[in-house]
Amino acid sequence: MARFIFITGGVVSSLGKGLMAASLAALLQARGYTVRIRKFDPYLNVDPGTMSPYQHGEVYVTDDGAETDLDLGHYERFTGVVSRQSDNVTSGRIYQQIIQRERRGDYLGATVQVIPHVTDALKTFALNKTDDVDFVLCEIGGTVGDIESLPFIEAIRQLRNDLGRGNSVSIHVTLVPFIAAAGELKTKPTQHSVRELTALGVQPDILVCRCEQFLPVSDRAKIALFCNVRQEAVIPALDAASIYDVPLQYHAEGLDDEVLRAFGIEPAADPELSRWTDIAERLANPEGEVTIGVVGKYVGLPDAYKSLHEALVHGGIANRVKVRVKWLDAEMFENGQDVAAELEPMHAILVPGGFGERGSEGKIASVRFARERNVPFFGICLGMQLACIEGARNTAGIAEASTTEFGPTSEPVVGLITEWMGAEGLEKRAADGDMGGTMRLGAYNATLAGNSHVAAIYGTSAISERHRHRYEVNEHYRDPLEAGGLRFSGMSPDGTLPEIVERPDHPWFVGVQFHPELKSKPFDPHPLFASFIEAAVKQSRLV
Repeated sequence: MARFIFITGGVVSSLGKGLMAASLAALLQARGYTVRIRKFDPYLNVDPGTMSPYQHGEVYVTDDGAETDLDLGHYERFTGVVSRQSDNVTSGRIYQQIIQRERRGDYLGATVQVIPHVTDALKTFALNKTDDVDFVLCEIGGTVGDIESLPFIEAIRQLRNDLGRGNSVSIHVTLVPFIAAAGELKTKPTQHSVRELTALGVQPDILVCRCEQFLPVSDRAKIALFCNVRQEAVIPALDAASIYDVPLQYHAEGLDDEVLRAFGIEPAADPELSRWTDIAERLANPEGEVTIGVVGKYVGLPDAYKSLHEALVHGGIANRVKVRVKWLDAEMFENGQDVAAELEPMHAILVPGGFGERGSEGKIASVRFARERNVPFFGICLGMQLACIEGARNTAGIAEASTTEFGPTSEPVVGLITEWMGAEGLEKRAADGDMGGTMRLGAYNATLAGNSHVAAIYGTSAISERHRHRYEVNEHYRDPLEAGGLRFSGMSPDGTLPEIVERPDHPWFVGVQFHPELKSKPFDPHPLFASFIEAAVKQSRLV
């Protein structure tokens, strides 16, 4: 039977519950245990798919096509465990399912209530598909005291009773602020947060205290006394130089020891942490530095490109260099800003995914700069589509090239496949369950040309990558685009959907329709990002 670890947060949001959960899971793996992490989000949206990046950050996509919270990206990056649809749920999804059941008459006319119906649904979700792991970590989004999180806390209370106290542990993440005027840390917010949680029926076993200053033993003793936990179970969590230092930092503070002790697992096997010490050493002692210009439209909020940023860091780890990311708003190139002045200092240029026309001409200008100046270029999703439009306009002689996503066009180089694929092809794809005319979500296979640059990078001719897009590069424009030097080096297995383009006459020019950043990990950098940063290193020696 799996053991459960319930993780809540108090005082304020953004304390790093997800990072703590991912780090703890990594530490448990280092001791030989198997883990799975789940995220419970109290908001009423059914999933993050339609939420603004400015409010929610990136949408993380799983192999099985779920649009999930960005914390699932942390979970995968730290553990290597592939996330799935059953690892993220929202209040909206729970209520939607319950209302659908009520409309069907499944409750036989009974009054439908938060308790037991909502809490039972949450418990069922937590327990589902957990027989194959040793530990299940359940992170509850939001902050204790929020109205919307009350059913989740109640579900935890019930689950702890159902499972038996020896099979569950509660970890509460709180803030211990430093008041500069007083010159001291204050423990009272943590005390109030724990009191609130305890009043709801959940007594935490371990407290993780986020703080900017060293937490003295006297303060840890005070927190332990007033919060009814062991002093050793008060774990300080100071800021780290890198998020990949956090597992080692938590281990040094005894977090994983306390969790295992709370489960009665004593003595526990020593952890094998060489993976994390190697990553920490590479980050702390880089042998060089490169600057990557990311030309996007959500650059004011780095969380909108969280996985992308981390994948670039992973590429740096693979090449033992520090990666500096320069976020560049694509719209500034449409408002008179000199493209060359901004991009010349960059060792490589990346145009990421996105939706909508805003900033697209600025991104196309960035693609053209990279192509003409032989600067390493990486286009992802919309970035690949715009690379094809730029190539169509400037190397294939199709001046009016555009995408139907931005409105009617006489030269739809990019569009919905229902707009350019014949009836026979559409019928075949529909029969295969792969229309692609709405949203392609999740993992899809692709076949790489045998003598291509990307095949050499991957070291194989068959790949599987995660997608999140509606529009496709129009295969009917393949011949003129290839005549203009843009090679279609990766295609869907049936040969109809372009997945990768590259320029053989360029030092490093690759566009991909999928999102490779979603599968990159610090201990297993995605080959495209490792190669891209390698190309940036070579470029840095030329400038």
